Amino acid sequence: MPHISLPEGLPGISSCFAFRPETAKPMRELAHVLLHEPGTLSPAERELIATYVSSQNDCYFCQTSHGAAAAAHLGNNADTVAQVKHDFLQAAISDKLKALLVIAGQVQQGGKHVSSDSVQKARNLGATDLEIHDTVLIAAAFCMYNRYVDGLATWQPHDPAMYASMGTHLAEHGYITPSAKAEDKVGS
Repeated sequence: MPHISLPEGLPGISSCFAFRPETAKPMRELAHVLLHEPGTLSPAERELIATYVSSQNDCYFCQTSHGAAAAAHLGNNADTVAQVKHDFLQAAISDKLKALLVIAGQVQQGGKHVSSDSVQKARNLGATDLEIHDTVLIAAAFCMYNRYVDGLATWQPHDPAMYASMGTHLAEHGYITPSAKAEDKVGS
C-alpha cells in the first residue's frame, strides 16, 4: 500500500506522475533525452544501463519496465536483459558496454565510487566522453527514479504482459507520453 494517497490502478512511477504532473513533466523529459533521443549509445544500450542500475537498487517496477523496453529494442530478446541484470560480464553485449556498466554500478554505489581506472578502461574500449557522461547521468537519474518509486511504496504488479506492453510503448514512443493509459485521465 502506498505511503500517500496515490491514484489507484496506476503502477509504479505512473501513479507518482499522475499525483504531481508538474514534476512529472521535467522527469519525463529527462528520461526521454537520456533513453530515447538519438545518441552514440543505442536506445537498447541506454535502457540496459537503466535496467542494470534499477536491478542493483532492487526496484522491481523500474528494472522490469526498462528491461522490457531494452528487450523490445533488442527484437524481444529478454535473455540478454536477464544476463545483464545477473552477470553483465558474461552477457552477449559489447566490451565497451560492459565497461560502461562497471561505471554505472559504481555510480549506483555512490558518485565518489567511480574510479579513474574504470573510466580509462571504458575509453580504451572506445567509449567517448559523451558516452561516459550519459552513463553516469543515466545511472544517477535512475537512482533517483528508483527511490521515488520505492520511497512512496507504489503499486508494482507482477504482470508480465503489462510490462511487455509498457516496454513496447517506451521503445516506440519514448517517455513524453504515458505508457499507462489511465495516467492521462488522472493527470488532466
